[in-house]
Amino acid sequence: SFIGMWNFIKELRRKDHQRYLGGLDFFKYIGPGLLVTVGFIDPGNWASNFAAGADFGYSLLWVITLSTIMLIVLQHNVAHLGIVTGLCLSEAATKYTPKWVSRPILGTAVLASISTSLAEILGGAIALEMLFDIPIIWGSLLTAFFVTIMLFTNSYKRIERSIIAFVSVIGLSFLYELFLVDIDWPLAARSWVTPSSIPEGSLLVIMSVLGAVVMPHNLFLHSEVVQSREYNKKDDASIRKLLKYEFYDTLFSMGVGWAINSAMILLAAATFFANHIGVEELQQAKSLLEPLLGNQAATIFALALLMAGISSTVTSGMAAGSIFAGMFGESYHVKDVHSRVGILLSLGIALVVILFIENPFQGLIISQMILSIQLPFTIFLQVGLTSSKRVMGQYANSRWSSFVLYTMAVIVSVLNLALLFSESF
Repeated sequence: SFIGMWNFIKELRRKDHQRYLGGLDFFKYIGPGLLVTVGFIDPGNWASNFAAGADFGYSLLWVITLSTIMLIVLQHNVAHLGIVTGLCLSEAATKYTPKWVSRPILGTAVLASISTSLAEILGGAIALEMLFDIPIIWGSLLTAFFVTIMLFTNSYKRIERSIIAFVSVIGLSFLYELFLVDIDWPLAARSWVTPSSIPEGSLLVIMSVLGAVVMPHNLFLHSEVVQSREYNKKDDASIRKLLKYEFYDTLFSMGVGWAINSAMILLAAATFFANHIGVEELQQAKSLLEPLLGNQAATIFALALLMAGISSTVTSGMAAGSIFAGMFGESYHVKDVHSRVGILLSLGIALVVILFIENPFQGLIISQMILSIQLPFTIFLQVGLTSSKRVMGQYANSRWSSFVLYTMAVIVSVLNLALLFSESF
């Protein structure tokens, strides 16, 4: 009986150990979502969020919440495409849609990626200027060169770990700075969940915030990198397991992004809006933060901006490589010529455009608006593919899911038309 009792205890311990390891499975799948997250805490977001907080206080926090909810749904949906088909969004579009449909959309997606790279490189350059007084042009060249070396020499796994480290540093930086300012938390809580009337002159900022959170290139990137998690296993049990853990990864990662973006608006509202100080350039933030928060906070701000610029330039380059390679029916691989051409196009053209930008801060805002204009085309393409049983089989979107996704595309399209109308008249 003693031996039987001992065996019973060992069996209990074995099952407890298996449950413990099963609980840790979640951490094995963290990574793809954070790569996407860094795309919407990039320097373009910094410009949009600081403009929102400095000009309108807490009133536009609801835009971050709405954008993040949309982002979770869209990123979760496009990740399903990558897991189920083994194709990224660009590859699937090339394979399953006519060229007259896929080529224009993928072409504009490459342009959106260039616009993204422009914002990311500018952010890194602005940070270098704030820290070391390096001119914007030289800082842009240094940022692009460093990122190109990272992309062409490092494996995906190394880049993923670097991105996670960068996101952690950025998040901790803003959490630190929030402790230094006086936040009206009750008002912030209401503003997060209660859409206010759109303040006069805020539509450009709202569109830039939307374009900075829900980004076309991130939809392409997520469908590519999510396949790194056992993508070669095609049995039903493995696919369902991957879909489950992908949702946890997306929900966790997008939640991190929501918190960091919200912190930016809160910081701008508490420091700039409360003191009636307008923000017209990110470099200005350091000089304004020094008397308000002290030298240490300004330095941390600049370092976090540098981390955001480098890491988000990496992801925009990867996205461009994935989109361009997909146009030729190929998956992203840094040694593949089409992937390399996509990366170089994105970073190279962005550098050329930077040479002609007189106001970097306004350039950041406009670049994010361009993303929101391209976004509906990518969403309609994505939903069409993920709703097709020919593409997704039994994992195709339900009618309700398709309705929700198409509604999001319509909302973004209506906002774009409203922006164009307001700017024209």
